[in-house]
Amino acid sequence: MDETDVEQVTLALLDAATDKDSEVQEQVRKSILTLGKQQPDRVLAMCQDYLLKHPKLVVSHRVVILQTIELIVSCRIEEISPSRIKSIISLASDEMTRSKEVIPDWQQAASNILVAVGNKHINDIMEEILSKFQPGVLPHFFVVQTLANLSDSNVYGMVPFLNAILGTMLPMLSMAKQDNIKWVFSSALSHFSDSILEYLANLDKAPDPSVRKDTFSSDIYAAFEILFNNWLQSREPKLRLTVAEAVGSMCHLMASDKLEEQIPRLVPAILSLYKKNNEHYIISKSLCQVLDASVNMGSRVLEAQLEALLFALHQQVSAPVDYSNPPTVKNHNEVLRCFSLIANSFPDRLVMFVLQKLENSNERSRMGSLAVLRHLINSSTSTMESKKLLILASIRQPMADHSNKVKKRVVQVISAMAHHGYLELEGGELLVRFIVQHCALPDTYQRSQRPTDPEEVTNESLRSMCDNTLHLLTTTVGRLADVLWPKLLFYLTPSQYTNATTPLCKSLIVLGSKKKNNQEPSFKIDFTREVNLPSPQTLMIRLLVNAAFPFNNRDHGAPSLSLLQILSINIHPNAEAVWDKEIAPLLTVLEESAAESLDKKEWDKRLLELLSKTLTALDDDKWVCQLAAESTRYLPTYNNALEEKSFLYRCIGVTLQHCFNKDLVKKQLHEVLLAARHNDAVEREGVAMGVGLCANSHLEGTLAKLDEFGKSDAFKKSPSIFNLLKERNDVEVEKVKSTLILCYGQVAANAPPEKILNRIDQDILRCISKHFNTKDLTMKLSLIQSVGLIARAISECVKKQGYIFSRKQELITVMLDFIKAEQADALRTPVRQLVMSTCANLIPLDPPMSENENFDLLKVCINSVFCLPAETNTPEKTKEEEPLDPKQRKALYKDTLAALQELLKSVLAKDPTPDGLQNVFKHIESWLSSGQDHERERAITATAHILAYYLDNLTVKNMVSFHNLGALLGRLSPRCSDPVPAVRAAAVECIHTLLYIQLRYEGFSLDYKDESVDSLLLLKDRLENPDHSVLYKTCSDLTKVMSKRLPQQQLTTLVFMLFEGLVDSQTNCCRASTVILNTLLKNRGGGLQDMVPEMLEVLHVRLQSVTEDQVRVAVGQTVLILASQHLQTVINTLVNQPLPYDNWISEMWMALGADPIVANQIMEMVMEKLSIMAPYVDKKESLMRGGTTKVATNQPLAMTCGLKELLLNGQSQEPAVSLFPRLFSCLTVRLGASVGVSAPKDSNSKHTASIHVAGVAAEALRILLARAQLDEVMKKLDEDNAWDAVKEASTHVKGVTLLARAMAKHAGPRLPAIVECLCPLLNNIYECQRITVTAFFSELLNHHVVTELMLVDVLMNNMMERISDPCCTVRMLSVRGLGNIAVGSPEKVNKYAKELLAAMSSGMEEKDDPGKLITLEAMSGLSKVLVHLDKKNVHLLAVYIFMKIKPFLESENDDIRCTSIHLMGNLSTFGSGEQVFKDQIHNVLVSLLLHLVDPNPEVVKACKYAMRVCAPVVGSEQITAMFQNHLHEDKSLHYGEFINDLTKYLIQDFPGMLNFYHISVIQFFKSNWPEVRAGAAMFIGFMLGNLQEEHHSHLNMGTITKGLVMLLQDPDPVVRVKAAEAMGHFH
Repeated sequence: MDETDVEQVTLALLDAATDKDSEVQEQVRKSILTLGKQQPDRVLAMCQDYLLKHPKLVVSHRVVILQTIELIVSCRIEEISPSRIKSIISLASDEMTRSKEVIPDWQQAASNILVAVGNKHINDIMEEILSKFQPGVLPHFFVVQTLANLSDSNVYGMVPFLNAILGTMLPMLSMAKQDNIKWVFSSALSHFSDSILEYLANLDKAPDPSVRKDTFSSDIYAAFEILFNNWLQSREPKLRLTVAEAVGSMCHLMASDKLEEQIPRLVPAILSLYKKNNEHYIISKSLCQVLDASVNMGSRVLEAQLEALLFALHQQVSAPVDYSNPPTVKNHNEVLRCFSLIANSFPDRLVMFVLQKLENSNERSRMGSLAVLRHLINSSTSTMESKKLLILASIRQPMADHSNKVKKRVVQVISAMAHHGYLELEGGELLVRFIVQHCALPDTYQRSQRPTDPEEVTNESLRSMCDNTLHLLTTTVGRLADVLWPKLLFYLTPSQYTNATTPLCKSLIVLGSKKKNNQEPSFKIDFTREVNLPSPQTLMIRLLVNAAFPFNNRDHGAPSLSLLQILSINIHPNAEAVWDKEIAPLLTVLEESAAESLDKKEWDKRLLELLSKTLTALDDDKWVCQLAAESTRYLPTYNNALEEKSFLYRCIGVTLQHCFNKDLVKKQLHEVLLAARHNDAVEREGVAMGVGLCANSHLEGTLAKLDEFGKSDAFKKSPSIFNLLKERNDVEVEKVKSTLILCYGQVAANAPPEKILNRIDQDILRCISKHFNTKDLTMKLSLIQSVGLIARAISECVKKQGYIFSRKQELITVMLDFIKAEQADALRTPVRQLVMSTCANLIPLDPPMSENENFDLLKVCINSVFCLPAETNTPEKTKEEEPLDPKQRKALYKDTLAALQELLKSVLAKDPTPDGLQNVFKHIESWLSSGQDHERERAITATAHILAYYLDNLTVKNMVSFHNLGALLGRLSPRCSDPVPAVRAAAVECIHTLLYIQLRYEGFSLDYKDESVDSLLLLKDRLENPDHSVLYKTCSDLTKVMSKRLPQQQLTTLVFMLFEGLVDSQTNCCRASTVILNTLLKNRGGGLQDMVPEMLEVLHVRLQSVTEDQVRVAVGQTVLILASQHLQTVINTLVNQPLPYDNWISEMWMALGADPIVANQIMEMVMEKLSIMAPYVDKKESLMRGGTTKVATNQPLAMTCGLKELLLNGQSQEPAVSLFPRLFSCLTVRLGASVGVSAPKDSNSKHTASIHVAGVAAEALRILLARAQLDEVMKKLDEDNAWDAVKEASTHVKGVTLLARAMAKHAGPRLPAIVECLCPLLNNIYECQRITVTAFFSELLNHHVVTELMLVDVLMNNMMERISDPCCTVRMLSVRGLGNIAVGSPEKVNKYAKELLAAMSSGMEEKDDPGKLITLEAMSGLSKVLVHLDKKNVHLLAVYIFMKIKPFLESENDDIRCTSIHLMGNLSTFGSGEQVFKDQIHNVLVSLLLHLVDPNPEVVKACKYAMRVCAPVVGSEQITAMFQNHLHEDKSLHYGEFINDLTKYLIQDFPGMLNFYHISVIQFFKSNWPEVRAGAAMFIGFMLGNLQEEHHSHLNMGTITKGLVMLLQDPDPVVRVKAAEAMGHFH
């Protein structure tokens, strides 16, 4: 290769080195580097020349070239000639020092070259640099910088020079006046010192092992004096830091006596830098080096600096550490290293200093001291051994700190102390207490909040840290086991440690399990000796109460139970067996539950059972009595946790059940009643439940104690002992009475049934009835609750013995008075709910209530609940009470409605007959049609419940008729369409239940299942859908079931009830009434002949007043049913309706399809009209402008619309199928005539009708296909979006093609009749219809099915005729059709060979072809046909066609390019072996190869195909194999690798054609497509890269070079990248 070519290319690359595109820049650099690696001397010379010839080159450009030189030198240093090295050194030195000003980028790049060369040629470099480093003259900044960098990169090469360099440098230091020069000298001294230290540390590897530290000491000291005495005081912070860094490094090289002499000045000087600079890391690092050097030589003067040192270091260690900012972290670590160094020499002074600082009031200072303390405990173990007790005593002060940040550090220190044996010492337990205290911290923030201060230590994070620390101490520090066990038990019972229960239990479980499994004696706890521990009874009760609220305090339930199990023998020797059996299942329940899903009532019950079983198993009355006493004493612990306290009361009740000591029982009851805080409802409830549980074993004693308590001073308002006790002052007597009343109720509920009945009147009701007149809400609620409990207790007893409860009605009256006293328009209290629950319990008791009593009860209760405002209404605030929060209000509403339902069931249970049902229902009936949603919902829900209950409890003793079925159905069925989903669902349930009740009355058995009635339940899902049509369909289905089961005599009642339903408060229900009526008439109308006139009248009136679409549809259906005898009139009326049809008309048309005979008549009529009437008329757009618009004619359009609606009816299938070929042809042609046609103007409004003319025809055709059950055809058309295409003028042909394709594939047998119907239409005067039919036929020829159906000749003849059609589109479609025969009927191709070739050739030469569409079709068709033509038919034409195609290969039209390439591939099979043909292939090969990166993916696919097919003709086995292996349509191609391999084979197999090839490629440098230009550059690049020396003569390198240089300036960066890459191959 000519050297000038390489130079030209390198020059172009150098010019392009600062291209504006970063990728081009990168590639240019890579290419220069590639050339440089191959020919380092030549390229380096060019780079040098370039820089020399362009002295005014912009700095950025110079920098790129210098960087490139550095890269070449770095990787080819061994291969560069000595002379070139010298000139490079000279150039770099000159570039670096040419400007006296410092220009960092430029000079740094030059300096880097010198450093790179210096790794190999240190002597040459030093010769050059030292020439610019002369004594007495200040050197250039970068000369010093280069020396510094060289000492880093080549330690062994540089250190031998350093003595001389330092000798020259020292006098210069005093000459340096500018800060930047001082900085660079300081930096260099720092690097020199580090290099010398590294050299000395690795003398075994050094070239000169005789080098010693003292070689440099005097020079270093001299430099130190200047830096330290003069420069360290500079105002420039950057300089000060570098000087400090240098001083630190230099200390190690100074003579010991000199360093000792300087320490008193040096240490304060470095410390003073902290105040002057923000960046402290370098100062700390320097200080650390000074200390290290001083300590190593055993300095005696360092102690005098200690105070200042410690003060400054302490300030540093107290500074906040920002872990996202590495220098602050590094600084912190360096400071701690300083402390470690001091600790080794002055441990006592350091520890005293740190401990004193712990007392500092400054938070950061304390945190710093703790950080040092932790570091010392962990790192200086031996030094600290004697200081343990001192440290232990001193840590108490920070433990009392209020700051969480300080506490966090304290925890870290305690953790370190624990690992080093501090906690076993006296006072160690305080550290444990500290950890536990902080495990119990409350949350700082609610879940939604977040701290604003990023450094803040929240309670949560501190608590989590303490949890982890406690866990670590338990599991990893083995010797602590006896410190923690059993002492941690102490923290379980005081309330202040409640939140620490979970981690405490977990630690105790680990410790206890280990000791138990290892059978250690210390596992057994002697509670008498361990005075600080709670008693076994207190421990047990605490853990049991924890377990009752398992998800409180960080899920403490499971750990508490597990600990209880571990402690079993320590609690009581007999506990182990029962707990091992009972606790495991409870833990399983907790594992499977969450706070929301746990059934709290059931859980409490199981825990109380566990307690009961435990006490039975213990069989130790003394222990149980102590448990009762301690539990009572433990009650105040829960004064701030009343739910827990309530559970403890129940535990006390269960414990007292197991006490045999009656005096103790009375004493404990007295204490409980006396000490209770009666003001709180939860506590009152808890006390009452406890007392009630106690009564199970001690009824007499409990009643006596309650009686005694009732007479005590607690109930007197006069001054007494109670008023003197402060805590009693605020106890209202009413609240104490409430507790007492509740106690009586609970006693009745829990006492043994056999003993309670005769105590109810005399002992219990006597005591509570005197309070019936109270106005106090608390007492009212307690009374209602207690009466309910008493009623329930009596019900239980009555099961075993008869009992007449004489005070029943009195109690009910009192209860109802409580309801009447409630505020009617607001629900603030549970009075209603509790009264109704209580009444529900009283009603079943004898004597039964009278009819009037029943009526009053129902009226009061139902009205008081139903009239309440909606739950979402927020009640107004009242002065007396706080409003309920939404959650409480929701629960109260829910419970109140549930209580009403229970009450209604109780009433119904007393009279389960149709009349009894009616007596309840009449109170609800009027609410069902209320205008308020919530009132209707309450009424229907209540109805559903009572009906379900009625059915469940129905016993038919004799054949009674369910006489109110019709009335009930009439009221309830319209509700199935209520606007409220819940009402709809409940209404269906009601009807389902009613029909089952009717079945039972008809005599069907209890377990009989009626399929049709059960199908109603399936309708419920549909009712969730608010879509009206779904609702009405559901109503209709529901009515069918109702009408099937409804006795004839009830039908009239139901119909008239439904007429009432038409004026319901909800329009939805009016509509539902219509639908139900309609369905009912269809099914059962035969029996209502007399009512028809009246019904028609009602429907007619309703129809005129209805506005909603759905109702119109429903009523319209009825009208259509009734009008079915007047068909002709209806049709005439409908056709003359204005377009587009409204919903009512549409529904009527659709309904007409229900009768196949009528539908057939209508279809015939429509087809006849459409064939004879003009589809559109041409109208002038305006008088001013020319041009016409196609406007649809009215009647055919109306007919098409009607036909479309009619076909929508599924019943129209039979006639649609029988007339399918004619209907299909008619609608397809109608569609062709509708495309691009406007709708006509409405005769009334004179506005254009809003109707898509073609859309109507397309929709009709689509529905016809559905009716003919051509599902596969429809599926295909939908997938291809054919319907959208076929409606629009621009895509109509594509749409018709898709239609024909789908029909040919999935409806072949129907085609002969369709073709027969369509053939005559090819001569139609309407061009649009000819296009549609030609497009349809053209596509049919694409499918073999037409051969099977013997349609080929008919279709081919039609296509031949259309070739001369005046319409360009028809001609194009006919050419397409002729080409399609190759796909559909390949065996027929040779039969028509002559005609096909003639048609295609003339098509390729078509003049009247504006978009080249006919040409395109001709080439595409020929391509398909060629595959099947005999060689003899084509052979003579092949080369002629080839030449015709070639111009199209570079066409700008993607489709033409693609098709011509494809055709070329197909042609190549006709010329194998002939030289003339092979030449043609080679002629186009470059074009095909470059279009493999064509922007159009289809062109790429065509190229791959053509090259695969013509591969055998190329004449190279390797190339043939490559094309066939790599060029698959579906496989991606790595173009670069492909072209690289291909050029190798071209060079190998066709060396004589290289000239032709590279000239062909160069022509593409001017291609329109940047991808192709880039590909051409790549091609040339690889050709050059793979070309052997002997073939270079085949290439015109000048042209190539010129072309690539041009491409390097291409506007497209991708092209420039590839051009630069190609240039990299010039070597």
